[in-house]
Amino acid sequence: MKRSLRSVEAAALDGRRALVRVDFNCPVKDGVVSDNTRIRASLPTIQFLRDKGARVVLLSHLGRPKGPDPKQSLRPCAAELERLMGAPVTFIADALAAESVTVTKRLARGGVAVVENTRFHPGEEKNDPDLAKAFAALGDFYVNDAFGSAHRAHASTEAVAKLLKPAVSGFLMEKELQYLGAALENPKRPFVAVLGGAKVSGKIDLIENLLPRVDEILIGGAMACTFFRAMGLETGTSLVETDRVEMAKALIAKAGPRLVLPSGAIIAQKLEAGVPAQSVPRERIPAGWAMFDIDPGSEKDFAARITRAKTVVWNGPMGVFETPPFDHGTLAVAHAMAAATEQGAITVVGGGDSAAAVAQAGLESRMSHVSTGGGASLEFLEGKVLPGVAALDDA
Repeated sequence: MKRSLRSVEAAALDGRRALVRVDFNCPVKDGVVSDNTRIRASLPTIQFLRDKGARVVLLSHLGRPKGPDPKQSLRPCAAELERLMGAPVTFIADALAAESVTVTKRLARGGVAVVENTRFHPGEEKNDPDLAKAFAALGDFYVNDAFGSAHRAHASTEAVAKLLKPAVSGFLMEKELQYLGAALENPKRPFVAVLGGAKVSGKIDLIENLLPRVDEILIGGAMACTFFRAMGLETGTSLVETDRVEMAKALIAKAGPRLVLPSGAIIAQKLEAGVPAQSVPRERIPAGWAMFDIDPGSEKDFAARITRAKTVVWNGPMGVFETPPFDHGTLAVAHAMAAATEQGAITVVGGGDSAAAVAQAGLESRMSHVSTGGGASLEFLEGKVLPGVAALDDA
């Protein structure tokens, strides 16, 4: 286990500068944050530090700028944080400027500052020790609350954690590690994983790591078509990774009945809203047609398996959910997960498209945990070490 913010003595917080890596990588439109989910997710850690009299200095990246770019400034995020907290937020335009250190030291107890986009510095993504030193000068101890960036060894997530001590996890990071860790290490059974998305190649490590741990893996999305091809079925114009068919065959043989594929598909001749679509059994996908969602029979089957489970981890949509009517299977899984939660199951949604689908269905509050980190949750569930977590102090 990693040390959490809870473990830091109150005396070590009062008046000290907390350098907190948050994930404010939010959509910004016309200079205004259009979805503040990630900022809201960081509030418990920020508020706790403020209440303890710490001076709170926040680091985050936004987008993928190739150097300073006003369109990818964190100023709109600082303004949104100010609105959510109902308290002023100081903006630090350049982490490397000599006066920036002075600004952090002059913050009032409980004061908050946001530092400009860490990726404006070329050294951030190179995990540059000199940039990490400049970041470290802005705080007296380090808190990582950005699970969504923990799978990257960057100056603000990894190198700085080795310089500034204690280096602990914030409440959001702690919650992510607790839910994802419990699902892998000590799941209540039956343990069901629901995997979707376009490509098997992106989920091979995940399937390999989950197979020995789960009771069932339910496969949806276009990746199901690569398994159909491995079974010798016609897949029409569906997306199939031909170079992964042999691997899919091997996985089917290895998993046996634990690997559950859709019994049928919703197919169409092209991917457009309102095109004629029909439901067919998986062995009847005609030439010239493609699978874009799981069929109602598979929805019912998957929902029954999910609601019987005691632990469910979901990563990836069942179809092209951004184009109705091909959102039906994904929404059915979201509703089944909500029902399972109500019956006492631990339900974990692994970020990315699945989290977007749950939000779209208005079911976020009815899951045990919706991860804020798509790529990070995927790598964690694959059993990989996350550099941003590994760099923190052990409890």
